Amino acid sequence: MEDRMIKFIAALRAGGVRISLAESADAFTAIDRVGVQTRESFRLGLRTTLVKDATGLPVFDELFPLFFGGDATPPMQDVMDDMSPEEAEAIAQLLRMFNEQLRKLMEKLLRGEQLSQEELDQLAQLTGLNRADDMQYKDWYAQRMMRALRFKEVQKALKEMSELLQQMGMSKQRLDQLQQLVQANQRALEDQLSQFAGQKIAENMSERPPDEAGLDQLMNRPFQSLSDRDMDVLRKEVRKLANRLRSRIALRQKRAKTGQLDAKATIRANLKHGGVPMEIVHRDHRLKPKLVVICDISTSMRYCSELMLSLVYALQDLITKTHAFAFIDHLEYISPDFTNSDSNKAIEAVLQRMPPGHYSTDLGYSLNDFKDHYLDTVDQRTTFLVVGDGRNNYNDPRIDVMQQLARRSRRLIWINPEPPMLWGSGDSDMLQYAPLCNSVVMAATLGELAQAVDQLLAEP
Repeated sequence: MEDRMIKFIAALRAGGVRISLAESADAFTAIDRVGVQTRESFRLGLRTTLVKDATGLPVFDELFPLFFGGDATPPMQDVMDDMSPEEAEAIAQLLRMFNEQLRKLMEKLLRGEQLSQEELDQLAQLTGLNRADDMQYKDWYAQRMMRALRFKEVQKALKEMSELLQQMGMSKQRLDQLQQLVQANQRALEDQLSQFAGQKIAENMSERPPDEAGLDQLMNRPFQSLSDRDMDVLRKEVRKLANRLRSRIALRQKRAKTGQLDAKATIRANLKHGGVPMEIVHRDHRLKPKLVVICDISTSMRYCSELMLSLVYALQDLITKTHAFAFIDHLEYISPDFTNSDSNKAIEAVLQRMPPGHYSTDLGYSLNDFKDHYLDTVDQRTTFLVVGDGRNNYNDPRIDVMQQLARRSRRLIWINPEPPMLWGSGDSDMLQYAPLCNSVVMAATLGELAQAVDQLLAEP
C-alpha cells in the first residue's frame, strides 16, 4: 500500500497538484490513523492532506479510482450458455466465414470473455499507450485500441451474422435477445479498455521525473502524448533542430557535389589532350528539391503536422520552392501565411482559421480540390509530400486523384504517425494509398519526423 501511495502522490504532482514533502508525510500519518478498511474514509483522508487547492480536486478525483479501485467493469454474459445445440452449431458454422482476428473478438463477445492482461499489454505496445503520460488523452487511446481491435468491422460482421441466422430460421425475438446481450458485452469491453488506458497513463505519470522533460526525452515522446507544455518547449527547439539538420545536409551535399559523369562535357574538355580523358567532368546534382506538402491538421494529426511545417519552413534555404496546404474537411493553400512572417505565428494563424474537429476528416474531397485548383504546382521536378494518418472518415478516398499525382510528380512520399498494424483498420484508407507512394515513413515522434525530413532532403 505504501508503494501505491507513493506512486499516487507522484502522479498527482505530474498532473499539476502541488504537494510538499510535509504534506506527503501528513497523508501517511492520516492513513495510519483512519486505516484502509473503509474506502471512503481512506479517500477523504488522502484528499484532505494532499489537496490544498480546489483546482487540484478534479485531478485527485480522476486519479484516485485508477490507483485504488473504483467502479468495477460491468460483468459480461456468456451468450452461448443458454443456446440449443442447433443454435450453437449454426453460430460456429457462421464464425468460420470471417478472418481470424474478427473471429476471435466475435467469440469473446459471444462468450462474455474480457481481454487478457497479455492482450491488453500488446494493445498498449501497439498504440503507444506505454509511453503516454497525459490523462487528457485517455479516451483517445481507448478509441485507438478499439480501432486496433477492428471494432467497426466486428459490428458489421455481427450484423451480417444476425441476418444469416434469420435466414436460417432463427426467430426475431431470439435474435433481438442475442443482439442485446452482445451489445452489453461490447460496452463492457469498451469500459475495460477505457479503465486500462486510464490506469496505464496514471502509472506512467507516477514514473515521470519531477522536473520538466528534457529535449531528448520529448524528441522521443509520441505526438499524441505531448502536453501543451511539451509542445511549447518543442516549438522553441524546432529552429535549433533545423539548424543541426541544415549543417548535416549541407555537408552531405558538399561531398556529393560532383554528381554523375557528364560524358559530352568530358569529351569536349579533353580535346586539348588529343581525346585522352585526362579531365573528368561531372554534372552537378540538383541539390534543392521542389516541394508540395499537404498536411492533415485534424485533432489526431495536429501536433505532427504543425512540427512538420515548422521544420519545412525553417529549412527553406535548402528547398527551391514550397507550396504548402492544410486540410481537415476542406483544403486551404497556406503558403501565403508564411510570407514575411515568423513560421510559428503563421502556423498559429492557420490553426486558428481551421479549428480541429473529430471525425470530420475528408482527404478525398481535399485531393479533388487540389486537382481542380492547384495541379499546376506539381511537375516532374516536384516531391509531393503527404503528412497524415490516412483516415478518411469513411469518405471516398479518391484513389484516382492520388494515382494522377503519383504519375505527375517526381516522388510521392507519405509521412504517417500510425504503425502499419493499424493501416486498413476502421476508416483507414492507408492500404490503398501506400502502393502509390515511392516511400511511406512512420514518424510518431519529433525525432522520427526529423529523420524523415533529413531523408527527404538527402535524396537526389
